[in-house]
Order: sequence, then C-alpha cells, then structure tokens
Amino acid sequence: MPYEFEEILETIRMTEIEHFDIRTVTLGISLRDCHDRNLEVTKQKIYDKILKYGGNHVKYAKEIESQYGISIANKRVSITPVSIPFDSFSLEEYVEIAKTLDRAAEDIGIDYLAGFSALVQKGMTNGERELIKAIPFALSETKRVCSSVNIASTKAGINMDAVLMMSEAIKLTAEKTKDKDSIGCAKLVVFANAVEDNPFVAGAFHGVSEPEVTLNVGISGPGVVLDAIKEAGRVDLQHLAEVIKKTIFKITRAGELIGRKVAEKHGVPFGIVDISLAPTPAEGDSIADILKAMGVEDVGAPGTTAALAMLNDSVKKAGLMASSSVGGMSGAFIPVSEDMGMIRAVQAGHLTLEKLEAMTAVCSVGLDMIAVPGDTPATTIAGIIADESAIGVINDKTTAVRIIPAYGKKIGDYVDYGGLLGKAPIMKVSNLSSANFVERGGKIPAPMRSLTN
Repeated sequence: MPYEFEEILETIRMTEIEHFDIRTVTLGISLRDCHDRNLEVTKQKIYDKILKYGGNHVKYAKEIESQYGISIANKRVSITPVSIPFDSFSLEEYVEIAKTLDRAAEDIGIDYLAGFSALVQKGMTNGERELIKAIPFALSETKRVCSSVNIASTKAGINMDAVLMMSEAIKLTAEKTKDKDSIGCAKLVVFANAVEDNPFVAGAFHGVSEPEVTLNVGISGPGVVLDAIKEAGRVDLQHLAEVIKKTIFKITRAGELIGRKVAEKHGVPFGIVDISLAPTPAEGDSIADILKAMGVEDVGAPGTTAALAMLNDSVKKAGLMASSSVGGMSGAFIPVSEDMGMIRAVQAGHLTLEKLEAMTAVCSVGLDMIAVPGDTPATTIAGIIADESAIGVINDKTTAVRIIPAYGKKIGDYVDYGGLLGKAPIMKVSNLSSANFVERGGKIPAPMRSLTN
C-alpha cells in the first residue's frame, strides 16, 4: 500500500507541477474505400466515415482524462494520404475534399485533421502533382486541415523535382495566409523517411499498411525530465543517461495505459505509443532547458549536439524497455516556436539555422517551426529541404522541414500564433544561392546503405 500511495503522489506531481501530459491521442482512419467517380459522392463518403469513427473521439478521451487524472492535450484524427485514394482528381477537386475534411473535423470537435498528403519520394503521378499544387489553396481555405509530403527516403533517394515543387508551394501558402502571419506554413511538413504511424500533427497520416482504424498516442513530458536531471545533481553523464531512461520509462507506461484505454472506448485496435519529448511554449516545458540542465550554457554552445544525442538515445532506449508497441518517431523534438528556451537562444544570437541543422542529425524529426524572412527565395527553401532530407536519407532516419517564410517579415520580426504553435523570431538565412543546384531537377540517387535486400 505505501508503494501505491507513493506512485499516486508521483503522478500528481508529474501532471500538476512538471507539465506531464498525453500530448495527443490520434485516431487513424482509412479513406481508401471512399473514392467515387462523382466528387459529391466522394465528399459524402469521406464525411460520413470520419463522423462514424471520430464522432465520439473527444468524448471518449475526456472520459479517460477524468478517470485517470492525466491531461490529454490534443484529440486529433489522421487519414490515408489523400492523393492515394483520390489520385484521379484535379487541383480544384482536391480543394473541395480539403473543405470536406475541415467540416468533418469541426463537427467532431477536433482542432486539427492531418493527412492531406502525398508520398512522392520516387516519383509523382498526375494526381500527386495536382495535390501538391492544391496545398496552398487547401491550407488557406481551411482552418483544421494539415498537409505533409514525403519527398525522400533511404530506399529511393531524394526527388528534387518534388523538393522544388514543395518549396514553391510553401512560398505560395505563406502569401495566401499572410494576414495570419503565414500560418498555413505551420500546417505543412516536408518529410524524408516519413513513418506511417506518426500521431503528431501536422505531419501525421494514416499509412497504407495500417488497419481500417487505429488509435495512436503521443506522449510528452520535458518538464518531468528537466526536474529529474536537476534532482540528480552533478553526476557523470552515464549516470545521467540512466536517470533520463528511468524517468521516460515511467512516462511511457502511463502514456500507453491512457492510449489503450481510449482505444478500448472506441472499440478499435491500439496502434503505437510515440515517446517524443515535445515541448510547449509554457515555462518549464522546454527541450532547451533540459540541455542547459545537462550542462551547456545555452542551446547552440559547443556540446549541444552531443547532449541532444544522449537525450534522444535515452528516450528511445527507455521506450523500448517500457513497451512493445513503440512507434511513430520517438525522441526529442526541437521546434523553435513551441519551445521558450529555443526562442530565447535565437533571440540571444546563440542558436542559428546551421546549428539547428546539425542538431537534427541526432534528434527526432528536423527543422521544425522555423520562421525565416518572407523574401527568402523558393530555391533557397528548396536547398534547406534538400539538406535536411540528405541527413535523413544518409542516416536512415526520419527528418522533416516545417519552415515559415513569413510574408512581409524580416530579421527582428516575429510570427505569433498563440497556443501550442507559439511565437517564432525570424531567423537569418544565408544569402548564398542554391538555385543552380536545385533547378537541375531529377533525383539524388539512394545511398549505398539502401542496398539491404
């Protein structure tokens, strides 16, 4: 009994003081059976299916929150990459589908629905080209729809034609949502090695190998890890890694329990638990603060990448010990706008785009929620995407770019979205041109490590 009471007190401390929460319970829904030659029939099928499976999603999650006393920050839905079942549609028809998705998301009470997506790492169909062209219109004419496109993989290499198309789509999205600090770009992710069971928006989609419907959970808890590191004191790094692993183990167990209970409410299979330390703009909920507690003066100091590598590895090891259902991306996220410590480091001039790129080689995902001047050329954005994709392809890991060329903004300005998206200072981008490189088009071939058959 004393042990149980101690665990109860520990859970209360984690949730109320250390910002522990379940970051998202994401219901994945297949739309592969929703195609019809008639667009209006297709739209009705999409709407009906999302309502059928997702109509009680928020309700069930809140019931589990109440039952266990652990906050679930976000209740969301991901769908089959839209270009797959609806490959015959045009730009205008894809926009109509996006509006249907937006209406369905609103009607089931969720803030974001992800999966307005395409997988084009090896090439593009006509339908996938139309979807990419539709993205700026879809994101500017909806509130809840999120989009992602996978343009590279270790097996296929980097599709540079798609990279350039996506950089142009990002620029147009920024322009079309300029009245809201180019917020459309905050809902758009460009991936290399995208995973099929990622529960985190904006990059989530319901992969083609997934079942009809599934429930994935993404957990967080930078504040819990931060407090554990502070409490450990000045121990050596091997000891510190053990402290992090033990802390993440407890978080993972709690997160999987909550995810399974929500799945039971739905009567659907439980998919995976993604153990990702995802920060928020709240004080004490920062990856940057963890790195500083580990010993670097500020993010960007020499040693930052090594500290982040150790943190990321400890998170992954603990997750694998705690659960046999680990998936998604699992690790440490470093989105600038969503982490107050990262924001302060950029403001102080300690953290640059180039240092962030180096850090993405050892953490989960990549350049996330990076705001840059609005006049940054599309070819420069293409170069940034290509660089980040190369890190993913060569290292056989997921990387991504969520970049905001904020329309009309320059160095010293901010974009401010409030809530979980936070506030991002405009970061300096190199003036050197990559146009002649990215405009060659074609593909960067897959690396040697792709030959694993």
